[in-house]
Amino acid sequence: MTSKGIPRSHPRYWSLVLREQLVEAWRHGIVVPEGLIAHGRGECFDYLIGEETQWFAREAVRAAAAALLLAQHPVVSVNGNAAALAAEGLVRLAELLDAPLEVNLFYRTEERARRIEKLLRSLGARRVLGVEDATARIPGLPHPRGKVSPEGILRADVVLVALEDGDRTEALRRMGKTVIAIDLNPLSRTARMASITIVDNIVRAVPLLVETVRELKTRPRGELEEILRNYDNDRVLAGALRFISERLERLAREGVAMDPLAANGPS
Repeated sequence: MTSKGIPRSHPRYWSLVLREQLVEAWRHGIVVPEGLIAHGRGECFDYLIGEETQWFAREAVRAAAAALLLAQHPVVSVNGNAAALAAEGLVRLAELLDAPLEVNLFYRTEERARRIEKLLRSLGARRVLGVEDATARIPGLPHPRGKVSPEGILRADVVLVALEDGDRTEALRRMGKTVIAIDLNPLSRTARMASITIVDNIVRAVPLLVETVRELKTRPRGELEEILRNYDNDRVLAGALRFISERLERLAREGVAMDPLAANGPS
């Protein structure tokens, strides 16, 4: 049994663990109730892709790693749910890239931003922006989420966003930035507006992205540029939708119990 009383033998063990992480983060003022609702929506899409990292996510992760390594000023944006589920991995990623983390919140309070900063620093983050220095604004985004650091997202050429809203993704693209999204819903506006969309659960996508950045870090610049040239986000999103469609058709024919991807757990 875990400290929360969830037996490891429970068929939904990992889903329940993630839910508990989010609820605990809510208790500590890092996640808002709306974030719990958003997680449930994403979990539905995780079921549809079999709760495993599929080829379309791996292809997007490779392109994302190349884009981040080629960037002059990459920034890793962090919201409440991302902090609750993947803070340690995001800190490691920022360290590998020598990039800042930036706190950016849809439901923003200064106290909540400071709590997330404290969490990130407790895990070893050296540069956390977007708290005291969120003095600039994304053009055309008259919302607290539009508040950014002039040394972070405003200046960045490549921004990693996770569990995002489409408005900010679209606004960042209008500014000419490369936007990398982690979003389980291939139909969301964030997924469709991003330059590179990783259709996967953040708890699997971030460790894979860290691993891939490490792998590609010593590769020649020309090889990284070739990875980006060959990447097509529309094709990747179409591949995700096709995978879901074909899997659902197969499950309808053969029965859910026959699905080899039915086992729950991060891979």
